[in-house]
Amino acid sequence: MHRDEVHRSHRVGWLRAAVLGANDGLVSTASLVLGVAAADAGHTGILTAGVAGLVAGAMSMAAGEYVSVHSQKDAEEADLAKEREELAQDPEFELEELTQIYVARGVDEPTAQRVAEQLTAHDALEAHARDELGIFDATTANPVQAALASAATFAVGAAIPLIVLMLVPAAQLMISVALVSLAALALLGGLGAQAGGANVPMAAMRVTIWGALAMAITSAVGQLFGAFV
Repeated sequence: MHRDEVHRSHRVGWLRAAVLGANDGLVSTASLVLGVAAADAGHTGILTAGVAGLVAGAMSMAAGEYVSVHSQKDAEEADLAKEREELAQDPEFELEELTQIYVARGVDEPTAQRVAEQLTAHDALEAHARDELGIFDATTANPVQAALASAATFAVGAAIPLIVLMLVPAAQLMISVALVSLAALALLGGLGAQAGGANVPMAAMRVTIWGALAMAITSAVGQLFGAFV
């Protein structure tokens, strides 16, 4: 009987970067807006700071993700090149190594050897990449994908407090930005958890608490700074 199974591990490459970008954009921009507002800056100054934070943050996220993920990709490619060379130089040793990997996982040695021989005949490098090095196609690093996902979702997250800033009067600015941003954080945390198959309420609560802490500290710093300037 055929049964359709839904797995989410293939999403890990872009999901991590997207969730991180959206949360970072929302928290950092909302905190920036609240900090500047607490320092008694004018509406134009607050908006300018928020837009600058969005642009700078999105570019920083893209550059940071690209560099970090590319470093991971370089390390994976170096390991694959080394494994390819070892397969060419000593295929018998590599076959035995693969066999012992399966034995260590609980397969009896005769079966493990047959499996290793068949997988080696099919694609030796793929077998060693997956079972010796832990490199899977679903989780292979993609620098451009991670960079674009981070930048785009950072901008989306950062736009939320800026939209609130443009719509509400100055008297309700801080409370409105804080409440809308925390609600959006909870929603984003829940969506990210749902996409990754994690606990939705726990994820939503986790990101909301950390977001509230970041906003409270930044507001306090802005108020303190405004009092002394």
